[in-house]
Parts: sequence; structure tokens; C-alpha cells
Amino acid sequence: MLPQIIGQAKRHPSLIPLFMVIGAGGTGAALSVMRLALFNPDVSWDRKNNPEPWNKLGPNDQYKFYSVNVDYSKLKKEGPDF
Repeated sequence: MLPQIIGQAKRHPSLIPLFMVIGAGGTGAALSVMRLALFNPDVSWDRKNNPEPWNKLGPNDQYKFYSVNVDYSKLKKEGPDF
């Protein structure tokens, strides 16, 4: 498939930006899914040793990708320990 894409790009140079945008979008989507699968506290890969990883998060652990108004370093724990 890659030789066909390269052949099309050589014959039609105006398709090169299209291929670059599609490649960047696919790479971004793959990286986003990988980040969610590996670093999201809602995903549990090891169910025997850590069945509920969301209970081990402290109040100042930032697990959101971007937060506008919240400074996680100044939050205090409000609930009981489990």
C-alpha cells in the first residue's frame, strides 16, 4: 500500500498535503487512545494486584489532560479512606 501512495504522490504532487494531514490525524488518534489506555485511572490492566486503581488517587493527582480552573496542588482530601 505504501508504494501505491508514493506513486500517487509522484504523479499528483497536490495530494502530498492531504496524505500528511491524514497521517498526522491517524497518528494523533492512535497516541490519544494509547494515552487513555495506559494512564487513565478508570482502566485496570492488573485486576489481581490493583483491582480499583481509582481509589489510590490522591486529591492532588491530576489525571485530566487539561484543566482550566483547578489547581490540583492546592486541593485537600474531603472524604474518608477506603
